[in-house]
Amino acid sequence: MSFDNMTLYRREYRIYGRVQGVGFRYTVTWLARTYGLTGWVRNEYDGSVTVVLQGRNTSDFDCILAGLDRDRYIRIDEVEYRDISPVEDEKTFSVRR
Repeated sequence: MSFDNMTLYRREYRIYGRVQGVGFRYTVTWLARTYGLTGWVRNEYDGSVTVVLQGRNTSDFDCILAGLDRDRYIRIDEVEYRDISPVEDEKTFSVRR
């Protein structure tokens, strides 16, 4: 058995563009749950959105961003991210207010 797939990865994204008022939080929640990821999404006061994704494969994170980029209402202009410590007992993906 490989222990590599047991590692949890967690990444915090700050996404800029047309990302509020276009169903962004709903879409990222649907995508995250589809890929079996946990974490959260929140609108920020400056018009950006923060997304925290956690899972066992960082390529799933890339799939989430690609899915968001294909949405006709969402326009991503810039993405910043940083790796952060995993939360071992997190069970779901949620919208924070």
